[in-house]
Amino acid sequence: MWSRTPLPLFCLQFLLGQARLQRDPLPAVPDLEGDLLFLLDSSGSVSYYEFSRVKEFIADLLRPFTFGPQDVQAGVVHISTMPMLEFPFDRHHSSGAIQQAVRSIQQVMGDTNTGKALSFAKEKLLTAEAGARADVPKVLVWVTDGFTTDEVSKPMQALKDMGVTVFIVSTGRGNYLELSAAASQPPEKHLHFVDVDDLTIITKELRDAIADVIQAKRLRATDVSSSSFRLVWPQLLTRNTGYYILEYAPTGEPRRKQTRQLSGDHTSVLVGKLAPHTTYEVALVPESNERYIPPQTTRVTTLEETISPAQVLISESRPHSIRVSWSPTPDSVSAYQVLYGPLPGNSVKLVEVKGNLNSTTLGHLRANTTYLVTVSAIYKSGKEKALSAKACTLEENSKIKHLRFEDLSPSTVKASWDAAGGDVLGYRIRCQRQAGPSTLLSVSPQVHSVLLSDLAAGTTNKVCVKPVYRNLSGKGLCQLVRMQPASATRTYSHRPRERASQH
Repeated sequence: MWSRTPLPLFCLQFLLGQARLQRDPLPAVPDLEGDLLFLLDSSGSVSYYEFSRVKEFIADLLRPFTFGPQDVQAGVVHISTMPMLEFPFDRHHSSGAIQQAVRSIQQVMGDTNTGKALSFAKEKLLTAEAGARADVPKVLVWVTDGFTTDEVSKPMQALKDMGVTVFIVSTGRGNYLELSAAASQPPEKHLHFVDVDDLTIITKELRDAIADVIQAKRLRATDVSSSSFRLVWPQLLTRNTGYYILEYAPTGEPRRKQTRQLSGDHTSVLVGKLAPHTTYEVALVPESNERYIPPQTTRVTTLEETISPAQVLISESRPHSIRVSWSPTPDSVSAYQVLYGPLPGNSVKLVEVKGNLNSTTLGHLRANTTYLVTVSAIYKSGKEKALSAKACTLEENSKIKHLRFEDLSPSTVKASWDAAGGDVLGYRIRCQRQAGPSTLLSVSPQVHSVLLSDLAAGTTNKVCVKPVYRNLSGKGLCQLVRMQPASATRTYSHRPRERASQH
């Protein structure tokens, strides 16, 4: 039951101030023009409380924007078993309508098929039929709990190849490497990990980053890396009305200026083969045969060169193989060399992997052995960088096969089995009697049979044999042994008899 004790005056004043702060309109963000698509995790992996908090976060994020055909447009797609469009870009053209539409969203539930939702966004939503505009920046904001059930990287890359800037907000424990690869670069600007109750902490930062992307009528850079960036600008020309001259050079070094000519239907271009951690002065000059269009300029600083490998991971360890992964994989690496050999020892093998791959499987290894694995990056410049890790293969094991029994007397049988594979330390035999106590026996690896006595006439008893290994549990085999009734007469010929198996 709620307490009826009145709040102290200073607490009441604070709460009233907070409520007033939330109702007051934020200053409008001027001169924005872009299409914002929110990919909203509406699956069953998200609780009702988390979903409601995310809706409030999106509504608050959009409060200062001006909406309309010449300003900002927003759409929402649900991530579920099948993607569902909540509303397209051209549905709501006022801040009030957007606020009401976002807060009225109902959770769909179902599976978390994010890849399907991304493909849906590319094929159905980012089109003129859905209200998307060809000449404005596109921004995708993916809000996730960190869990997805299908492939994300390929459909996400297809969107980024179209010039879409991707921001990711993860409220769960998503894989950092996977999410940082999915987000636009650099990840520290486009990827946020935050508890669902602390979403307000990142609201302004994310809003400012989005606004920076959709500033209207300006040349801007996206997907900045250590060796490249993508330039995006509004459509100023057509193929029939002119062309562009693109010029760029490191600041203060005009002699290193590069010049490219682009057809008039371009609105973006990838600029590569750049020096890391360098500021470039960029000018885009529209050459129109109809009217004068002033040049557009910007300044872009490339990132510091990514050192690879910065991390080496060992996974999928088996008795005779392991999987080796590394990250990151910058464009400046031409190939990776993987050296591996057992410890201790001088035997080393080499595997070479293409520079755009980040993993390989090493096979034909010895079971239960420690290997030293060294991944070396061979850069296009000729430099090399290496990082090592230890990997242990699993112990080889197998299961018991062909468990047999021989009647030696009315109360005694002999259990025999074939030897198990691998480095067996011994065998454990358990006899669960229908009448009487159970028996647990241990024998050496050379012994492949035991005598089981004191089995009551007419009873059904369960016998299990399991191999024992140093680090792993072997796979046993169980069979039922039915003893003859006491009244039955029988000649014991010591012939083996098979029993129905029960694993």
